Amino acid sequence: MSRIAARFAEMKGRAAFVPFITAGDPDFDTSLALLNALPGAGADLIELGMPFTDPMADGPAVQASSLRALKAGATMARTLELVREFRKHDSKTPIVLMGYYNPIHAIGAADFVKRIASAGADGLIVVDLPPEEDAVLLTPAKAAGIDVVRLVTPTTHDARLAKVLQGASGFLYYVSITGVTGTKSFTEADVRAALARIRKATKLPIAVGFGIRTPAQAAEIARIADAAVVGSAIVTVIGEHQGKDKIVAKVTELCRALADSTHAAVNDRVGA
Repeated sequence: MSRIAARFAEMKGRAAFVPFITAGDPDFDTSLALLNALPGAGADLIELGMPFTDPMADGPAVQASSLRALKAGATMARTLELVREFRKHDSKTPIVLMGYYNPIHAIGAADFVKRIASAGADGLIVVDLPPEEDAVLLTPAKAAGIDVVRLVTPTTHDARLAKVLQGASGFLYYVSITGVTGTKSFTEADVRAALARIRKATKLPIAVGFGIRTPAQAAEIARIADAAVVGSAIVTVIGEHQGKDKIVAKVTELCRALADSTHAAVNDRVGA
């Protein structure tokens, strides 16, 4: 059983808390300290952004986190070094790498998935690689034991959903809004209806992101989804503070509040 499947099985009806940080933001040492602190702050899975110059699905906060990381010298090799260092102390918390296809293409998809598997990553979210074109990545990823997490949006119709589900593994990522990360919020009724429809087509766990900024919003999602993903609120805190100890303390404080709200919510999954 993969780390991702094992973690969702361990949740036993509770929703998982999934924080997002960008690798190398604001620098390598602080990023590693954050990564190491997240499980203790309640993270069940970790989404780790691969810094990129043109993160088209991301709003200002996550864009800024990528720019900070790149300015501090972040590279794909350094991102994988972070994962390897994390794995020296944590063998159970799944890490899902999130990013864009250009850096993967530059390395070569087959070589890339071998590298991330060797480093200790568990899954991939590639925002700008649609199912119709991702065989180049999906095939070697499956061979390497890497889950390819597909995105579902409010505009995904039933025929499109069937295509998205072909080859998807680990979990599905439901984008709760139409737009980029961190720019607006979701409507609970709309997300509930969408998840009920998706669950008729798949048994994969469903994580919800792109609009969760507060513990109260995390609890709303935790009542109806399998996981709540929070990114922009966390990287905003990173950008607002200076110094490794201060940043780690502030992020840990926020993540613990988000995780506590997520874990305490009484689940009411429609169609589960």
